[in-house]
Amino acid sequence: MNPKNIWNAGWRDPDWASYTLGVFICLSCSGIHRNIPQVSKVKSVRLDTWEEAQVEFMASHGNNAARATYESKVPSFYYRPTASDCQLLREQWIRAKYERQEFTRPEKQEPYSAGYREGFLWKRGRDNGQFLSRKFVLTEREGALKYFNRNDAKEPKAVMKIEHLNATFQPAKIGHPHGLQVTYLKDNSTRNIFVYHEDGKEMVDWFNALRAARFHYLQVAFPGASDADLVPKLSRNYLKEGYMEKTGPKQTEGFRKRWFTMDDRRLMYFKDPLDAFARGEVFIGSKESGYTVLDGLPPSTQGHHWPHGITIVTPERKFLLACETESEQRAWVEAFRKVVDRPMLPQEYAGEGRAGRPGDCARTPCGPDRLDACPFCSGSALQA
Repeated sequence: MNPKNIWNAGWRDPDWASYTLGVFICLSCSGIHRNIPQVSKVKSVRLDTWEEAQVEFMASHGNNAARATYESKVPSFYYRPTASDCQLLREQWIRAKYERQEFTRPEKQEPYSAGYREGFLWKRGRDNGQFLSRKFVLTEREGALKYFNRNDAKEPKAVMKIEHLNATFQPAKIGHPHGLQVTYLKDNSTRNIFVYHEDGKEMVDWFNALRAARFHYLQVAFPGASDADLVPKLSRNYLKEGYMEKTGPKQTEGFRKRWFTMDDRRLMYFKDPLDAFARGEVFIGSKESGYTVLDGLPPSTQGHHWPHGITIVTPERKFLLACETESEQRAWVEAFRKVVDRPMLPQEYAGEGRAGRPGDCARTPCGPDRLDACPFCSGSALQA
């Protein structure tokens, strides 16, 4: 076999191959391929016995040839998963390519390309935490995703504008392998809703329909922009999430355990990971603007239960945080420094000096007049 063809979705040196498709795959993807035996049959590159005809087939095909065939008509907006993405996205990508052949037959893309979609999703209640079936309607014509509390309701419970909407899969946080977190602006604050569908294809179709709606909105808003410029704006994953301890602005209050989410330059915290709204947030600017991330806490700091401290220095004040383990501290510091080391874009300065809880920003400089407008505007105070 010729190893130069080995490559698939960001994995290095795969040890497995589909000898019916002619592609080399990683261990994780091999399990998915085994679940579609009518399409893909898998062997170990090193451990299994290969027939001469199978070796010749692999040598004459390979990953590049397979991509040219099975990915020939992937819509620009369709999410292409990477090694770090959840199992659901990777599985449905493989099934869409090889089992359903959606990217060789565009008529099969209608569920996420039509500009309109409606159906029922299990949505988590804001106050009681129960997942209840709710009707959702996505309409590109109105530029909105809506959901209804009752099947016969004439008015939606919420209208989420595509312009300010984001979706990211969060299976571990939501507690379901198909769990999706959708965020949107409500009264200038970021509102989180958590949904899932029992059918994995259905959930990924919803996700890509939302990306398609965002894509078509941005095409109208920025007619001169290329697809390559627009695709990174369709959805974003969080840089890091997890529990840390924090203290208040006086730094004399006791430390409290909170759930933190790093969303680009905005660090938000929640009492519970599935809260609808953040309790507070802090804008993380660049080092050129006076932002620094330090290991540890000031020597006089008291009241923290977790030993591994982090100090975020801003032009206005210091924010003191504590992690339970050294590995978590390192991971958070790395995430913060990636943001601090990145120069700020002009529009990001709009969010730098806004104090208070989420929603203080009137979003005046942001909007359809700029392709690089921020996906959110951020405050700079971390409340208790």
